Amino acid sequence: MSTGDVKRDFKLEAVVIPVADVDRAKAFYEKLAWRLDADFAFDNGFRVVQFTPPGSPSSVQFGTNITSAAPGSAQGLYLIVSDIEAARSELAARGVEVSEAFHPATPGAQFQADQSGRIGGPADERSSYGSFATFSDPDGNGWLLQEVTTRLPGRVDPAETSYSSVDDLRQALQRAAAAHGEHEKRNGGQYDENWPEWYATYMVAERTGQPLPE
Repeated sequence: MSTGDVKRDFKLEAVVIPVADVDRAKAFYEKLAWRLDADFAFDNGFRVVQFTPPGSPSSVQFGTNITSAAPGSAQGLYLIVSDIEAARSELAARGVEVSEAFHPATPGAQFQADQSGRIGGPADERSSYGSFATFSDPDGNGWLLQEVTTRLPGRVDPAETSYSSVDDLRQALQRAAAAHGEHEKRNGGQYDENWPEWYATYMVAERTGQPLPE
């Protein structure tokens, strides 16, 4: 096998965001209850601060002498959530100014500063990938919340299906329970003794973008 045939991991570990005041930015992300991984300062003026959002495999970094980008120029930074309204409520409770939930009237409207292409409220039937909300840090770096419940095919390895938090798992169980209730109704309302297998099949399929059981 040649080197070109080897499938290697290239894991996105951290994204740099430009800020003007490092301590102010640090206080903001601490307020979000993101995990502080590092705050290293050096004699030459270089400083790097790293935070990781709850449940995220990737982190954000900012500091001094770390990027030449203009403070606040990072936009459309994605944060995936399983419940857009619950995520909004948590941010608001932490003192963050967050938009109302919305869905785009035209493709890409969620990225536009002009909000005329947004329709208030979550997407119809809370379709996965369809509901958004936005907030910014003190420098104006823009964050985009997106509600994802059912993944498109190929986005998650079915052999590595996982849930990043207790809340994420709880909501997945609630969706499986609701779907299983409809499953039992379609089968004459009879108790399904194999419900654990049905739940497991549903939850893995939903997570990995496979056809859902009926």
